[in-house]
Amino acid sequence: MRFSDFILLLNTLWFGGAFIQFSIAQGNTLKILVPREERGNPIAPTLSASVAFLGGINLPIGLLSFYLLAARPAFFQALEAQVALFVFFAACHFSQFAYNLPVLMRGGRVGVAYWPVLRGPMLRIFVIDATLFVANLAVAVMLGS
Repeated sequence: MRFSDFILLLNTLWFGGAFIQFSIAQGNTLKILVPREERGNPIAPTLSASVAFLGGINLPIGLLSFYLLAARPAFFQALEAQVALFVFFAACHFSQFAYNLPVLMRGGRVGVAYWPVLRGPMLRIFVIDATLFVANLAVAVMLGS
């Protein structure tokens, strides 16, 4: 398996997993984002329901990764297309990583606000998105050079 194929597989698994986490397991996501003592707050169900759109955003990205890996469409054979799509995937991972940086700079969970970036599932998300950002960008650079 080529490195680029391996990264497409990781993209597929990661974005597919994000779809499940945010769109199907919304209650679990609420437990990550909201401290136990605040889950009875009337706004908690609204927050839980609103994270479904995050899954909706991640699903097509995962499906695109899977399609490129499994179908090997003719347009994806062009080097320029491969570079553009790996830069796109890198940007997707970077945006998810980057939006955790301000939360991290504030110190993560502050009282009942924000979420703990450096603990539990959010740490895993933070590290994997950073790693896959670098990996996708590396593939794009290798293909482009």
